[in-house]
Amino acid sequence: MMRIVDTSQVNRLLARKAARMSEAESVVRPILDDVRLRGDRALLEYARKFDRLERKSVAVPLRELEEARSRLSPGFRAAVRTASRNIRRFAEMQMPRPKSEVIAPGLKLGQIVRPLDTVAAYIPAGRYPLPSTLLMTVIPAQVAGVGNICVATPKAVDEIFGTAAHLKVPHVFQMGGAHAIAAFAYGTRTVPRADRIVGPGSIWVAAAKKLVAGETGIDFVAGPTEILLLAEEGNPAWIAADMLAQAEHDVDASAIFLTTSKRLALAVAREVGRQLETLPTAPVARKAIDRNSAIILVDSMEQAVEISNRFAPEHLSIPNASLLTLVRHAGSVFIGPHSPEAAGDYASGPNHVLPTSGAARLRGGLSAADYVKVISTQQLSAAALRNLGPAITILARAEGLEAHARSVEARAK
Repeated sequence: MMRIVDTSQVNRLLARKAARMSEAESVVRPILDDVRLRGDRALLEYARKFDRLERKSVAVPLRELEEARSRLSPGFRAAVRTASRNIRRFAEMQMPRPKSEVIAPGLKLGQIVRPLDTVAAYIPAGRYPLPSTLLMTVIPAQVAGVGNICVATPKAVDEIFGTAAHLKVPHVFQMGGAHAIAAFAYGTRTVPRADRIVGPGSIWVAAAKKLVAGETGIDFVAGPTEILLLAEEGNPAWIAADMLAQAEHDVDASAIFLTTSKRLALAVAREVGRQLETLPTAPVARKAIDRNSAIILVDSMEQAVEISNRFAPEHLSIPNASLLTLVRHAGSVFIGPHSPEAAGDYASGPNHVLPTSGAARLRGGLSAADYVKVISTQQLSAAALRNLGPAITILARAEGLEAHARSVEARAK
């Protein structure tokens, strides 16, 4: 049965396993360098070796995308339309807005919002191809007004190619791993250089993104997926199902349930075991449950939230909105028994590309704001400059920057 522990073991259980990042970096660094130096020649060699590419170019013809779209089932197409609508509405809600305001006589300050020129979305297609990630990464870029949206995916999967056609993505490339990240970071004759690379991937993709972060923008370096669930009472079958939904992603995934009720803890543990018996992904999920997951008995829900804040989980499930004011660190919060994490993965609207490995202390999930630049504007009248002049010149000379001071004084003559 799934292990049930008390808070004395919290630190050990919530200590994330150190990702093999340094090892992965040493493997992918030569690939990055090779693609930077040899461009398409190196890219094609790696794509043929790792992605089993058969065509002469990593660029996927539009005809191939449309053919994939024609093979999609009506049910899948309807699901994509439903999810797309909610994702688009939420992205529109997130967009920074241009504004300006006169904050003092003659001093007008503001901001303008401009999209990035080119962005690249990495869409995994290994054990589990993820067309949902295509929706989550492309739609906010479209809402932001990005002119050149590119997608990379290592396999020719109808659901991914067809969804790309549905979204009218102009550039799809069949390439994966570190060589795909390198192509977007440095640019090749076939692949444009991207201003930002977004999307999840394997540890090799994460290591490559980390190494190119100085060359281009990235969303964040992602580690194994994780969820914390908090509840004093509830349906054990639902809670167990939510834990397994996370565990089936990867053997390194973690699902932690914090509760004040020993009775509920035992019921959830039994349910996890029972549901694993019929789960097709049990070989993966069982390892994640045994290695990285647990049920933790806490004294109060306030203590549970404080433990969660220390962990800063990618996904956080809380029983009701009353606890929301206590939440300081989380990638995305799911409120109430009818808000499973799977809803956010696919169709409710908020982005499922989320910070892991504690990065939720620093930022939330991918949003439309990641695809734009917010540029400040300032306009001073002659009178406003005169009023600010003493402050400017005193500060400039305190820093030893005489020309700065004189550039203001010149306008007062």
